[in-house]
Amino acid sequence: MTGAEILFNRIAAQFTGSTPGVTLGKMMSSPGLKYSDKVFAFYHKETMGFRLGKQFDPEKFGLKTAHLLNPFKNKPPIQGWFIVEAAESEFWEPLAEMALEFTRKL
Repeated sequence: MTGAEILFNRIAAQFTGSTPGVTLGKMMSSPGLKYSDKVFAFYHKETMGFRLGKQFDPEKFGLKTAHLLNPFKNKPPIQGWFIVEAAESEFWEPLAEMALEFTRKL
């Protein structure tokens, strides 16, 4: 298990253990976090993805590795979903908080 995966598991345990309505789930076969049956964060290959909305600006947040989720070869990226590399994993927990807050309002 990598350091990034251990960190995701710690974040997942914290959210599911302390936040009512947050459960484990899947996003495209990857482990994730759900609120009211909606995934708001997930882990995949040394990255985490977050549902932050179209208005989120990664640069203003100080992120250098963030990019839009683009899982399909022949379709555009998924707006409002951002992928953050393990190099910036210190941001994962606050981003998960922001993603949860955003998802609660949907």
